[in-house]
Amino acid sequence: MKNILLTTACILSFSAISKAQQGDPKATEQWNPVPAVIDPGNDQKAPSDAIILFDGKNLNEWVSARTGGAPAWSIENGVMTVKGGTGDIKTKQVFEDCQLHIEWRTPSKVEGEGQGRGNSGIFLMENYELQVLDNYNNVTYSNGQAGSIYKQSMPLVNACRQPGEWQTYDIIFTAPRFYENGMLKSPARITVLHNNVLVQHNTEIRGATEYIGLATYKKHGPLSIKLQDHGNPTSFRNIWLRKL
Repeated sequence: MKNILLTTACILSFSAISKAQQGDPKATEQWNPVPAVIDPGNDQKAPSDAIILFDGKNLNEWVSARTGGAPAWSIENGVMTVKGGTGDIKTKQVFEDCQLHIEWRTPSKVEGEGQGRGNSGIFLMENYELQVLDNYNNVTYSNGQAGSIYKQSMPLVNACRQPGEWQTYDIIFTAPRFYENGMLKSPARITVLHNNVLVQHNTEIRGATEYIGLATYKKHGPLSIKLQDHGNPTSFRNIWLRKL
């Protein structure tokens, strides 16, 4: 029966190819499956199939990365802000391939310079950092500025707005794959739009983010999105994610 089904499929395939070569437009039409219909949302509203990670009301989707308890970051007027010294926070849910939207703002009062100005980070799967930093008239190493994959890949351009203004990251992330023996099968990849400008174009991530030393991979499964406490009062709002 299996051979009969395979033979039938081959005949149908050859038939479709033959019709396409003969100029039949219907031979290249695909009607099923039909893509799901969603509400795409807008600047203030997430797509209808998105997971809302922060809508300004509470931190119910987050825990302290240090303790696993409730985060100590502050919420005011629909905005959450890093409370220095309380530690990173991470999502309760875990993810792999995803589309992530996040809005962030560095303090309007400029203090410090280089890596000490509005520093935070978005860690995909808790390991791979997309840098958050005030790089408006602020010089630092290129693979450590806003829009960089920290200490790995500099952004294509510096698309930073002025301190105190809201900025957006729209991220397409492909998780790494591993063989059963722990060896890397395929690396993580990331595309990032910073304020609607492409700054990372299907960039290969070379491993987990390291401050000192080279990035390497260790086998893992689905993990959280983590936001960094780097001591600066950087703020976030309107965070949503679509699993891919």
